[in-house]
Amino acid sequence: MRALKHILPAILFLALAVLPSCMKYGPAEEEDFNIDPSGEGLFIINEGNYMYGNASLSYYDPATKQVENEVFFRSNGFKLGDVAQSMTIEDGTGWVVVNNSGVIFGIDPSTFKEVRRITGFTAPRYFRMLSPTKAYVTQIWDPRIFIVNPATGQTTGYVTTDMDFESGSTEMMVEFGRYVITNCWSYQNRILKIDTQTDEVVKALVVGIQPESMVKDCNGKLWVLTDGGFEDSGYGFEAAKLLRIDPDSFEIEQTFTFPSDDNASKLTVNAEGDELYWLNSGVWKMSVEAAHLPVRPFISREGTLFYGLTLNPVNDEIYVSDAIDYVQSGVVLRYSPQGELLDTFKVGINPGNFCWR
Repeated sequence: MRALKHILPAILFLALAVLPSCMKYGPAEEEDFNIDPSGEGLFIINEGNYMYGNASLSYYDPATKQVENEVFFRSNGFKLGDVAQSMTIEDGTGWVVVNNSGVIFGIDPSTFKEVRRITGFTAPRYFRMLSPTKAYVTQIWDPRIFIVNPATGQTTGYVTTDMDFESGSTEMMVEFGRYVITNCWSYQNRILKIDTQTDEVVKALVVGIQPESMVKDCNGKLWVLTDGGFEDSGYGFEAAKLLRIDPDSFEIEQTFTFPSDDNASKLTVNAEGDELYWLNSGVWKMSVEAAHLPVRPFISREGTLFYGLTLNPVNDEIYVSDAIDYVQSGVVLRYSPQGELLDTFKVGINPGNFCWR
């Protein structure tokens, strides 16, 4: 199971590097939405299937338990594209990163209408706005971090690294003052510290094979989850690890090693920043002050392929997606902070990430 989980993404991104996108823009009849901007809501980023151009965006209202699927397509009259990766809301605009289509859409979070578009990427992964005129965009298998102007959609430069174009990549980004820390995930083993004033890498730290996700806690520490790669990988294979890192000294303060057959992923933190959550054939929870890993999952559900994870930043309710079989529409399960199932709703294919408004 562990080998399959990590081999599939590797094959996916290898094909991504050499095959063209299947993105079809439409047209289709447009619908009008007008979501109350004062209310909370959850965007679900549905990856879709690679090369099928069936990525989509869903929107869920926790107060009414109402879900709207395909909101990007229905409001804009054309499909989102091929492999939706991530979304973030910055300065009143929702930035949706569509990996294999090489595009980032800026949308109005209340109407879902496109208001911006940034192109020119090979395979973008995450978007982080640093100012109204400057943002970083990470890419899979590209050693550069793109510097773009969100207002104009233009690429203005790059943060360069010492990785090569065959295996170099950067993923998530976490800000600490003037610095951004990013993880080098696919066939890599480091995290990088970038000075956003000079756009240069100032420190690198080896953390373990394939640092998959990162969060910042209430004490200002960085937590990194490595997935350990997969069996028979030419890069290597090891047990997954959870590490606490001091962002100033850029040194590892504590390391927790998972059993060798664990499939830990999707590290997340609660609103207070004092509890860590991740997926591993269930939802696991641990205090940032804990001395050892937990021995049993916080939420366990037989027959469920947990795929994405987020916590409501207002009340710490837990939302976890089920990809089912990677082909049919997935579902999202909503739990109370105590682990009680509150709701289940159907979304798009392969719901992998979330974004709160």
